[in-house]
Formats: sequence, structure tokens, C-alpha cells
Amino acid sequence: MTRMSRRVALAATAGLLAAPALRAQPGFPNKPLRMIVPYPPGGVTDIMGRLAAEAMSRHLGQAVVVENRPGAGGNIGAKSAAQAEPDGHTLLLGTMATQGVNPVLYPDPSFDPRRDLVGVGMMADMPNVLVCNPRRWNPANAQEAIARMKAEPGRILFGSVGNGSSSHLSQVMLTRMAGLEVVHVPYRGSSPAVAAMIAGDLDLLFDASATSTPHIRGGSVKALAVTMNRRLGALAEVPTLAESGVPGYHLSVWNGVLTQARVPAPVLARLQDAFTRAMDAAMLDRLKANFTEPLIIPPAELQPWLNEDAERWARIARESGIRPD
Repeated sequence: MTRMSRRVALAATAGLLAAPALRAQPGFPNKPLRMIVPYPPGGVTDIMGRLAAEAMSRHLGQAVVVENRPGAGGNIGAKSAAQAEPDGHTLLLGTMATQGVNPVLYPDPSFDPRRDLVGVGMMADMPNVLVCNPRRWNPANAQEAIARMKAEPGRILFGSVGNGSSSHLSQVMLTRMAGLEVVHVPYRGSSPAVAAMIAGDLDLLFDASATSTPHIRGGSVKALAVTMNRRLGALAEVPTLAESGVPGYHLSVWNGVLTQARVPAPVLARLQDAFTRAMDAAMLDRLKANFTEPLIIPPAELQPWLNEDAERWARIARESGIRPD
């Protein structure tokens, strides 16, 4: 049995074991739920949020309505979700940024995502992809792009989907590890950043595999490398940055569903059960079709995993020296 199949089996078992707790809350949910997506429509987090909302609604017997609340790198939406009524009717599509990076960029004594939010379930893990527009600049590979950045410090326009985003951190890690100097051009979300790349306004961009792969396959942008330490199944021909002359480089981005840490235990169990049931074979296929890797973590392991990952990202954010807009 593979590691993934073991995790799926454990998650399913955990959902069944939660059944007695579920019966303790016969009135939940008693109205539509909302899924706060803390980024603009069209990006990978929005895609994941809509997939999760649709699938969970089938197992909760209530609609789950997506509400986009962008701003402050996702912090506005995350704080809104954390401070909602702790009755289980408000969910958050969280990311490594909302849980690990933003507390460093936007310190707020009234809001601590590790204290105020709890995991419902993990959905997907994915790399960012380093892309160029071959009609503006067409390096043969990432090695050639890195060589030019070294030869022309401060000349390359390197876009990101926002200051402090995983796209930006991917760039900061690359420039630090390879000794590069570039011009950072931040956008407010994936859609405008990709549009600028396609229009020929940028030399390079890191964007999530879920949103960049269709453009790569369509030929409007060219993939040079992925940020994970293993190749992505959907882009098996694209090397990793570690394979491209930056040894030790690894960065991946997760998406998962969270809710208030103050929700009653039976309500949390009900939500986790619905999420576990939603992550069936059909959903795993849909995640792969959106160019991500399914990431299944049993509920009993989820909170320790989230805390450890948040600390890792906080460390990366502190060491990068990035500042909010």
C-alpha cells in the first residue's frame, strides 16, 4: 500500500469513528455555510475553494457558498473567518500564507491563525512553476535564465502574484540561493500576473501549477522549472530547480479547509467527516485534473502537521526579509 493510499484509508476510518460524535449535533448544519476564499476569483485558491464547497455541500445537506475576501495577502479573509461566530457555518480555504507567512508580515495581537483556526481537512499540494513568455524572451531552460540574471543584475522583470505570496517567496528563495538580483513586480492575484506575462510585460513569473499549466499546454507561456523537489506528474517533462543548478531548492504550496478553533468538538467532527467523505476517488481525480497533487492527512494528525508547517513558513518569511505592501 502506498503512502497516499494509507492516508486515504486512515482518513476514511477516522470519519467513521467520528460518527457517534456527529449524532450529538442533530441540528448542525441548520443553514447554508460560507467558504471564505481570502484571494481574488480565478486563482488556485479560488479553484480549490469552489471544489471543496461543492463537494462538502453534498455531505452536509446544505449549500456551501464561496465568498472571496481578498486583501493583505489573504490576511483580511483569514481574520474574518477566524472571528466569525464559532458555530461551524463559516469555513476558510487556508494556505501556507494565511497560516505561516502572514503572521510575520501582518502581526496582529487580535488574531493568531494557529490559535484561532483549526484544520478541517487538507486538499492539495502543488509547486509553483517558473515560466517565461517565449515571444518576449525564450531561454532554453532554467540554467540559461539563471545565467542571464547573473550576467545582468537588476535588469530582469520578475513578476509575482503578490507581495509575501508563495510566488514571491519562490522568487526570493531563488535569488538568494543563486545569488541573483532582479526587479520584483508584484500583482494582486494570479489572474493579473498571468495576464501580464502573456501580454509580454514580464520576463519571468512564478505561478501555481494549477493556474499555469493550462497556459503552458496552450503555448502562451513556457515552463522552465518547478519549485518542488520532485517533478509534477502533469508536467513530467519540466525539471525541478534543484535539477537545474540550484541544489536544495524546495517549495510547495498547500490548500486546505479550516474553521474556528472555538467550534464545539461535535461540530468540528461533523465538518471533518463531511470533508473526508468529499475527498473520494472522484475528487482526487478532479484535483489531479487541476494540476495539483492530492494531500490527505487524517484528522488526528492534521493540527500537529499544520503547526509544524506554519512554523517552517514563518521561518522562511522571517529569513527572506520581505515586507508587506
